[in-house]
Amino acid sequence: MPIKQAVPALICAALLGPPAWADAPLSAIDWLSSSVATPAGSAVGVPAPAPQPDEAPVASGGALPQDVAVSVLDRPTIDAIGLLAPDVTGLPHDLWGMGLEAEIRATIARDRTDLLPALKALTMTLMLAEAAPPVDSAGKGDLLLARIDRLLAMGALDQAATLLGAAPPGNPELFRRAFDVALLTGHEQQGCETMRATPNLAPTFPARIFCLARSGDWNAAALTLRTAQALGYVTEEEDSLLSRFLDPDLYEGDALPPIPARMTPLAWRMFEAIGEPQSTASLPLAFAHAELRDTAGWKGQIEAAERLARAGVISPNVLLGLYTERLPAASGGVWDRVEAFQRFDEAMQKKDVVAVAQRLPEVWARMAEAELEVPFAALFAQDLARLPLTGAAGQIAFQIGLLSPGYEDIAKARQAETPREAFLIGLATGSIAGKTPPDSMGRAIAPAFLRPVVAPEFASLTEGRRLGEAILLAIEKIGRGVQGEVSAVTDGLAFLRAAGLEDSARRTALELMILERRG
Repeated sequence: MPIKQAVPALICAALLGPPAWADAPLSAIDWLSSSVATPAGSAVGVPAPAPQPDEAPVASGGALPQDVAVSVLDRPTIDAIGLLAPDVTGLPHDLWGMGLEAEIRATIARDRTDLLPALKALTMTLMLAEAAPPVDSAGKGDLLLARIDRLLAMGALDQAATLLGAAPPGNPELFRRAFDVALLTGHEQQGCETMRATPNLAPTFPARIFCLARSGDWNAAALTLRTAQALGYVTEEEDSLLSRFLDPDLYEGDALPPIPARMTPLAWRMFEAIGEPQSTASLPLAFAHAELRDTAGWKGQIEAAERLARAGVISPNVLLGLYTERLPAASGGVWDRVEAFQRFDEAMQKKDVVAVAQRLPEVWARMAEAELEVPFAALFAQDLARLPLTGAAGQIAFQIGLLSPGYEDIAKARQAETPREAFLIGLATGSIAGKTPPDSMGRAIAPAFLRPVVAPEFASLTEGRRLGEAILLAIEKIGRGVQGEVSAVTDGLAFLRAAGLEDSARRTALELMILERRG
């Protein structure tokens, strides 16, 4: 039952200052918590100053027309912030070139589900690349926000957090994302401390109450909730959850608060705090990070790590550590994977060639069922390549090697046993002359490696110095090719090679041939 005590408005104002409205601009990430208010017209690069006491807010802009964007030439801009320099990515500093910022942001925001691992990695590289903003950029940080939101949608919270940390502090929209990352990764105390230490952030009532409680100031948290109730600044749904969060004993035996139709990280953490953690299996991928913490059960941790490893956003070693933490608790599903992995890992540690040969087919089948072939390859490809495996086990080990970063060296060391292997070796080494494509996918890939022709839509983008958009288009086209539009595979791979992204092109081609990703 919600607390229903009214507090005089004068006391409210003295205690809490101006109300924090949660009507921030809509985000591509619709699960973000309404943790801070974004003043109308504020930009990412230039935080709006907090209103001073007894000072009425005034309209800004003076006599300038409202649609004029002002920027300073040659000044570093927030949109250029990145973690990977051009000499690391191989991408030019003018990656976005003559493109229009609004179109670039729309392209970045487009949903690209079920991408191959190599294309996910390339997308992440683009989002993390240090590059000059497009020519029409107003320097407000809108492009940076679009890149961060793409990382959040991919579940790449660690990468997004590092990019957020490189940006200037104090902006509400950036903080909103950083706060949710902190909530999902178990660093909410750091987020709350940042909120308290940054005057221009205007926390919403739920976020303020949560942080007061986290700091141990339960009385202030309860008073803040009563104030919010009296002034109508929390919804009935928020009221129910916050009341139980502050005093769970008072509601023992009562029905649970309603599960929000749109679960946010802040709501998720409060449900967890009242002893009712919600499964993240049906939530956006970013929520899986919350179940990597020790507070989750072992099965939940494994399943969360599998989702994140499949997306390529955590180290495969996280999966290795969880798979080998203890003996399986049961059988079936994830436990069969754990058992197969442990038996194989034990054989690898002993360098028992006979046992490895016996156990490799089973564990590989289990990894393929969960679409974890690439993380598995990152863990074991090099060690498998050193073992004298033959027959079926040798063929599997070879395919695993082709899915690893050392694919080219492994291909060069292999004597092809079948025409299919010969074609795969050609892809790995960049030359398929004289090799016969073994299937329809191979026939779609071959022209990109034999006679690469840049399609007109890519040519027009590169002529306009819009390389970043062209790469995103190639990623999209190859993704459509996986679903059956094989000509798109040819065009996409041909462009990646023409753009100098040879490693991405080869790894994508190998994954198209080896992985079973057909929708």
